[in-house]
Amino acid sequence: MQHPYTRLPERSFWRTAVAEPDALDITDLWTPKFAIGQDAPVVTAGSCFAAHIGRALLEEGMHWYDAELPPPGLTRAEQSARGYRRFSFRTGNIYTAAALRQWVAWALDEEKPPEEFWTEDGTSHDSSRDNSQGTFYDPYRPTLEPTGFASPDDLLRSRDITLTAIRTALTKADVLVFTLGLTEAWHDTRTGTVLPMCPGTVRGTFDPTRHVLRNHTVAQVHSDLTSVLALARGVNSRLRMVLTVSPVPLTATATGRHALVATTHSKSVLRAAAGQLADETDDVDYFPSYEIITGFPYRAAFYEPNLRTVTPDGVAFVMRHFFQAVRGRTEPITPTATAGGEDNWCDDAVLDYYNPRPIPAAG
Repeated sequence: MQHPYTRLPERSFWRTAVAEPDALDITDLWTPKFAIGQDAPVVTAGSCFAAHIGRALLEEGMHWYDAELPPPGLTRAEQSARGYRRFSFRTGNIYTAAALRQWVAWALDEEKPPEEFWTEDGTSHDSSRDNSQGTFYDPYRPTLEPTGFASPDDLLRSRDITLTAIRTALTKADVLVFTLGLTEAWHDTRTGTVLPMCPGTVRGTFDPTRHVLRNHTVAQVHSDLTSVLALARGVNSRLRMVLTVSPVPLTATATGRHALVATTHSKSVLRAAAGQLADETDDVDYFPSYEIITGFPYRAAFYEPNLRTVTPDGVAFVMRHFFQAVRGRTEPITPTATAGGEDNWCDDAVLDYYNPRPIPAAG
């Protein structure tokens, strides 16, 4: 008797594709929908896990397009502290699809960003004409200048440079790789904007009358990603998108759920939205970095003891799968450590500071 399952390849069955092979021998997890050439400009953005992608592209000899290069004279550590060479533009981590849509809309002059800034004491000010003295921080990039800006005008000029870089990157790129990190986001009801972090955790002051938590749904994430693609293709009709989901769990949740349950919910929503858009759109693909790290066969082997930070071997293993598929290689995929420790780049890791139970000292 013939039916759709009689002629399927081994990769379609759990036993032969997952249960029987050694975990490191599992291959063919991704078949790219479109080619990414050696010299094709690739733009990267997203959560802290996404910061590894640009470096890996460079190491592989591909064209990672960095549209906002650091000024001369900065050491590598100073560049990193200020958010240079992490993504293709200096937005810092973009954890949500809503935040990506907001940055793209600002860069393409579809919306106007607020002229708000925060001072050292956490006070919010709504205009660059404010005569406050001291150190100033960008609410939409609160961690990127460790010592702050000398004036509101300096802050807004720096943001404008980043917005120009986003527009340049989207105009020049063949592919945008975006890693989705979170569904929980803090919205500013006064300005109608989405914030990268809860005010008061790193900079600023939390105001319960204006700062509201929203846990984005599949429909909202799908809508924001669709808007990003439409806006970007308005300036670059050839642009294609590769979506991934970060395997890094939530540091903390403000939903009232257990952190494990909240993480599963958030990643499930992101995975569903990304998969749906990829199924619907020829110019959008999904790369399974989330599944490669969190999947059953790997038994959390690619996490540090905190079960949150992905090890250097884990990062390398993900990228080897990516390059094998892109290049059509057939050699075994073995994890060879290149980079790791993404908690150095995860702004939300600071939330563990507010844990009532301190982290035990090593040793």
